[in-house]
Amino acid sequence: MIPGSSSQPDQPSTKYNQISVEGCILAGRRWRGEGNVQPLVISALDAEQLSALDDFYRTTRDVRLRTRAQMVLLAAEQRLTAVEIAAIVRESEETVRRWLKRYRAEGIASLHDRPRGGAPARVTPAYREQLLFAVRHRPRSLGLPFSLWTLQRLADYLAEQTGSRVQDETVRLHLKAADIVLSRPQHTITSPDPEYAVKKRRLKTRATS
Repeated sequence: MIPGSSSQPDQPSTKYNQISVEGCILAGRRWRGEGNVQPLVISALDAEQLSALDDFYRTTRDVRLRTRAQMVLLAAEQRLTAVEIAAIVRESEETVRRWLKRYRAEGIASLHDRPRGGAPARVTPAYREQLLFAVRHRPRSLGLPFSLWTLQRLADYLAEQTGSRVQDETVRLHLKAADIVLSRPQHTITSPDPEYAVKKRRLKTRATS
């Protein structure tokens, strides 16, 4: 040890190290390599890229997407290896390397799941329970920027919450099985004419006579 130097090694920033004590100990070690695997390096990101990634990390409601963004931030900002990141986010080194490769090749959009081919996603009891929970609450109470549910909005919301994408018609059928039918938005026609209401009643009277 050099005289006068601190006995404690420099610790990396803990901005994205939201982990247990064991994970923090692992994250504090500066490992020199990743075994015989070639280190995977994320090029330095500019301010705009970091801002977009940080905003994505903070605002997404999907835990899996948040973890993927965390992986990239740890690699880009703190220059951690895949081994170190795996210890922090509690994923395998292979998983970390896969998402870092995808981000390096395709950017932030690659952190989303790609559409799956083959058979459509099966609606599990857990999915059905979350669907009924959502439809029985106002969207704004769940932090969403709209007031009314539609089939597409429900399908999108459940895809983000559960990771399972189903067709709008599938959502409708499961709501119907629970005796729930979404009401269509009602559009009210108004007019600045002070006699509009009187004229409207006259037209209705003529139509029914």
